Amino acid sequence: MSSLQSDIRQYEIGSMFGKIRLGNEGGKNMKYLVLVSHGGLAEGVQSSLRMFAGDKTDQVVAVGLKEGKSVEDFALDFRQALANLGTEDTVLVLADIVGGSPLTTACNVLSELGKLNTAVVLGGLNLTMALTGLVMKDMLEGKELAQAILSEASVALQEFDVVASDEEDEDDI
Repeated sequence: MSSLQSDIRQYEIGSMFGKIRLGNEGGKNMKYLVLVSHGGLAEGVQSSLRMFAGDKTDQVVAVGLKEGKSVEDFALDFRQALANLGTEDTVLVLADIVGGSPLTTACNVLSELGKLNTAVVLGGLNLTMALTGLVMKDMLEGKELAQAILSEASVALQEFDVVASDEEDEDDI
């Protein structure tokens, strides 16, 4: 069983006993997973997360820079998406591209809100990163959280090697 699978299992057991905080009101020391991307990638990853950790996805915010929209429009959408953040709440930001407009704009808004210094910000958004982040964000802080997410994401990147069966094996069937 991988580290992530073990942590997901611990999360599932913990959630049965009410050890997770639910609600999107922004509470004391809540940590939110914030997904930002070009187009609909962030929303798509959020939708996929519901399949794995549905009851915890109220702690996920997804905002995409839509085709035909400006960076200023994205900044407004991002501010609105974070409107319920409490003063002590923190964010884990996962973005599709390091240096892309969604990430740089999100960082600018977080800075304006006084949240950037406590945020963990990573690029290269994929489902493994998001799932790891969602499961681990309440267990780890700062660099440890970033390292856990990046480690799981790099392990998940693999070539799927399809091996053709031998004709002899087919004859035996």
